[in-house]
Amino acid sequence: MKILLTENIHPVAKQRLEEQGFDVTLIDYSPPPEELKDMIKEYQAIGIRSKTKMTKEMIDAAENLLVIGCFCIGTNQVDLEYARKKGIVVFNAPHSNTRSVAELVLAEMVALARKLGDINTAAHKGDWMKTAVGNNEIRGKTLGIIGYGHIGSQVSVLAEAFGLNVIFYDITKKLPLGNAVARDTMDELLAESDFVTLHVPETPETKYMFTKVEMSKMKKGAYLLNLSRGTVIEIDDLVEALKSKHIGGAAIDVFPKEPRTPTDRFESPLQNLPNVILTPHIGGSTEEAQFSIGNEVSDSLTGFLKAGSTAGAYNFPNVDINLKKGTHRVINVHKNEPGVLGEINSIISTQGANIDSQYLATDEEIGYLVMDVEASQVEPLANEIKELPRSIKTRVVS
Repeated sequence: MKILLTENIHPVAKQRLEEQGFDVTLIDYSPPPEELKDMIKEYQAIGIRSKTKMTKEMIDAAENLLVIGCFCIGTNQVDLEYARKKGIVVFNAPHSNTRSVAELVLAEMVALARKLGDINTAAHKGDWMKTAVGNNEIRGKTLGIIGYGHIGSQVSVLAEAFGLNVIFYDITKKLPLGNAVARDTMDELLAESDFVTLHVPETPETKYMFTKVEMSKMKKGAYLLNLSRGTVIEIDDLVEALKSKHIGGAAIDVFPKEPRTPTDRFESPLQNLPNVILTPHIGGSTEEAQFSIGNEVSDSLTGFLKAGSTAGAYNFPNVDINLKKGTHRVINVHKNEPGVLGEINSIISTQGANIDSQYLATDEEIGYLVMDVEASQVEPLANEIKELPRSIKTRVVS
């Protein structure tokens, strides 16, 4: 099987996949859509990060594709529903870079409170900005976390160690860690917080959820951090709030429009504003995080391609069964409609196939069937199941 890894995914992923016998191509950029459409036709698996978009059109072009590995936390770059309808499994790495992002949040909070960005720039120019005026410790201040998931909760733990009071708001009920206290509304959080950090996914509900309305509810002089998704904040409104000094500073790691390659020019209305830290989407860009992600997602790809394991899949029913020695495995994705399993079992009965084990998991749209069969019977059985009108994808692994 052939696997394409894009966007300079950590080489450990290529190494681990090649050790499993896969033919792996690693490129250091995100191919433009037309180039990717031509490339992807020959691959059974693709690994991407945040810039490569697996749209409906791209998925249709990927006629041999079985699985997509997102070597990052987010999956918003993939049309998850359409991938599922086409029988394509999507994996991601929801935990591997949480510590890296959380550490950067705390570092940027200290930098904002001490205006380190401006002071550093001035020192490089020969100016000596030595003063205590307007520079503060973060100890004893209140941090408001919007989105208390994997990253938000890690930020919470580190913030407590810094001596911060931690409050959070999430649309779902979450168990507080350490000294963190939930707030019932985002307005309550904004009114209390000296620092506000955003850790929400990109969804229709979070798109431009933070505008001048929300910024006006923040304490005067408070700081805003966004290391989640670029479309969460209305950038022009943030510029206005910074220029009016209602917001005392900001650290932004993600942007509505980002360069596709390191050589493309980056432009933002936030450039050259005082006490504004701009970083090039590096929240999870540490060697430790990328190594961990490379291991995690490559293992998920291997488990799926070699044994049909969907454990940890983002858009598929989760199935993880060991392949018994001496059998081959038929894997079938089908529309979740009444009677499909009966049709498959009828084929099994007609062929007199010896089924060692059979497991079916479903969601509202698809069924995922795993069957272990005697080796001599597997190909005829798989071929007939594949021809069923409601089958989406069928393959054999051994």
